[in-house]
Amino acid sequence: MAKPRVLILGGCGFVGRNLVEYLVDNEFCSKIRVADKVPTQTAWLNEKHKECFEKVEFKSANLVNPANMDRVFDDADGGWDFVFNLAAETKYGQTDEVYHERVFMITQNAAQEAAKRGVKRFIEVSTAQVYNSDKDVSTESSKVSPWTAIAKFKLKAEEELAKTAGLNYVIVRPAVIYGVGDRLSLTPRLIIGAVYKQLQEVMKLLWTKDLRINTVHVTDVCRALWHLRDASESGQVFNLADKTDTSQGVVSELVSQIFGIKHDYVGSVMSNLAKVNMSSVVEDSNEKHMVPWADACQKDNIENTPLSPFLDQELLYNKHLHIDGSKIEGTGFSYEVPQITEGKLREVVDDYVKLRLFPASLVP
Repeated sequence: MAKPRVLILGGCGFVGRNLVEYLVDNEFCSKIRVADKVPTQTAWLNEKHKECFEKVEFKSANLVNPANMDRVFDDADGGWDFVFNLAAETKYGQTDEVYHERVFMITQNAAQEAAKRGVKRFIEVSTAQVYNSDKDVSTESSKVSPWTAIAKFKLKAEEELAKTAGLNYVIVRPAVIYGVGDRLSLTPRLIIGAVYKQLQEVMKLLWTKDLRINTVHVTDVCRALWHLRDASESGQVFNLADKTDTSQGVVSELVSQIFGIKHDYVGSVMSNLAKVNMSSVVEDSNEKHMVPWADACQKDNIENTPLSPFLDQELLYNKHLHIDGSKIEGTGFSYEVPQITEGKLREVVDDYVKLRLFPASLVP
């Protein structure tokens, strides 16, 4: 039986580069094409990912443009069996117009193109931020109430898939994805931990240790995406979350262990102030972290890095990301990284140190 042909939209991003590595290392495909507006030369790929990308076909394309989507799907050798849609704006704090264009429209155009060309399955990567942010755990049938702008437009994109005639699709809603190559999920918290090592101060956090920020490792996300290429019926939704039931307390403890620092919580007075004037509290926090980070980079002769301790206001609200990721296990899938560990977070830091994007002097 011939190996499948795969198209990865947004394949230079965090999940995309790890998916390429997973598919290449396991020799699952007869052909892999990656489409992204970011050229591989400027994507800050590590050596392993560079090697993997040498074995795939790359097309530079801004997928917001429908003509580019058509060009990316065009293939003289017979088209694509599976399309993985990882193309989306992932930075927080952008305008609704940006998210409409770079989340909703990209998915709509990609889905229509996939349906038109008879793709066997279209796999859409959404977000678990579409669920209600209270303390209760969310399953795939729980109430949706998106609490970030990205999630609002991801949910709109999900709803569009159901309206696309002839499209065979599945949707995944991951919790916070972490692992090698992450810049925007847990990595800012790792950088902030390094900053407090630099400052020789206790790391103070808003809210409490019980705030849920459930997690899933990027390798399990990639394994789940591949698993779902031919598992389950079309139109199914699957959460992805490990067994840790990760909270702010769990992450802060691991960050503290890595950098040899102590952490605490600002208490109810400051947390209540944040409820009233979140933008001011967040601005003060980011200002406190940015200068020491820049100083550490300069000291280690790091002239340019995509890494930053900046945390957008949306990610600092007292909102729970509390997800049940067990449904997919009913299809025969199992999590290989069921627990978040200090070792798995160190892998992220060590990779960036090796790339000279993270100051080695801050890592014990």
